[in-house]
Amino acid sequence: MECVEVTMILLICSLFVIISGSDPEYIRLQPTQHGRKGESMNLRVETLFNVKDVPFQGSWFKTRPKVTPLVTFQFSPSTTSSIPNLLVKNITMQELPDVSLRFVNLDEDTKGEYELQVNIVFDENAPPVSVTKTVTVTVSVPVSTPVISKTPESELVEDRDNVTLTCSALHGTEIRYKWLKDNMLVSPSDRHTFSEDNGTLFINPVRKEDMGQYICEAHNQISSEQSQQTDLSVFYGPYNLAVNCDQALKTEGVFTVNPGELAFFECNADSNPPNTFLWISKTGNGTEIVMTGPRLEVKTYELPQGKEFLCRAFNNATKKQDETKFTLVVARLHRGKAKFLQEGSVMSPLALVTVTSVVIIVCMMFVLLRKSCHPKRVVKNFCRRTMTEQRGLHRSGHESATEDFGIYEFVSVGGKMESTQASCRSLTRLDSVRDLHTTIYDVIRHVPETPTLSLLK
Repeated sequence: MECVEVTMILLICSLFVIISGSDPEYIRLQPTQHGRKGESMNLRVETLFNVKDVPFQGSWFKTRPKVTPLVTFQFSPSTTSSIPNLLVKNITMQELPDVSLRFVNLDEDTKGEYELQVNIVFDENAPPVSVTKTVTVTVSVPVSTPVISKTPESELVEDRDNVTLTCSALHGTEIRYKWLKDNMLVSPSDRHTFSEDNGTLFINPVRKEDMGQYICEAHNQISSEQSQQTDLSVFYGPYNLAVNCDQALKTEGVFTVNPGELAFFECNADSNPPNTFLWISKTGNGTEIVMTGPRLEVKTYELPQGKEFLCRAFNNATKKQDETKFTLVVARLHRGKAKFLQEGSVMSPLALVTVTSVVIIVCMMFVLLRKSCHPKRVVKNFCRRTMTEQRGLHRSGHESATEDFGIYEFVSVGGKMESTQASCRSLTRLDSVRDLHTTIYDVIRHVPETPTLSLLK
């Protein structure tokens, strides 16, 4: 008896599982569908059995906010019929065997929860298979263009004030919001908090990095719109105070300027609104205000060898200030070297090595060329060659007399000149030379001019 009861329980459970699990196999319907107000929409039903060969019947109901019958339908291969409920407007049914429901003109009354019940007769001798599906219909109104409001509207000071940005759209249902700063999404942080629908952004306190252009985007299930840009300005600073001078060589906190030059110093700092600058010089144990404004003009010939200065920046809005000190030294400064030291990138170490190498190579080539081709030797050979060519062009016919030209010794004797006393054989051969006071000039002068004569007989 107990075995029979257990068997019956198992059969009932199996039948329940089969029946309950049969729904997805026969009919499919999306559980939630969104529609736009004033437009049409279909609650599409997908049937997974052969609707043309299998009889079925069923009904559509609106179950929320209250139960309302909509339409009843019946289909068999031989006959089709549907009975609509005329009390519900703007709802029709597709032509059977399609059991989808169509909304002609969606409005606020259309939204709610709907239920589809279908009984499918697969076997006339067996009970029909019941399938039930529910779907939630939402009717959304497209969002209108949102508008941003800021509180307070006055200027904000960093680390002191806070600001609230509110985004609102006049039209739209189930609206959600998101914020963009300079086209980047704004995320929650220790200083940035949002309302439940993100329609309100609260920044406390504001800082320099909060400055920028803010955009609010409103969206729902069917549409989205963006607002106009809203600028958020914050008073901050001064930050990054620095002094610069184009005429001076800067080494840490010391500026070196050539004597007699007119130097101009610029004091800059990041600030909103712009800073008020004050230049102060140190005189003995006290200080003296030199000038106001971002630019200082210094006549170096009126300064001692070294003098200390101070630039002070003050922000009237934030009531914050910053200052920097520097020493001005008047000394002779090589411009080329100064430029190299200041900029550092005018001539890199690699470029300097390259230039030095080229100069050394050129010098070595010049020395080798000088050794192999001595300039004096080249000039001497050239002159000798030129003289030889000129002599060759003006030959007198006494080419053999070249042997008689040279260095001669002048001899002066008291009597007749003997042949043994001459220092050259050419003197003994001249009959016309019999004077006791014979000179070199006389010998050269008596060279025969006729080409057929010779100095030697």
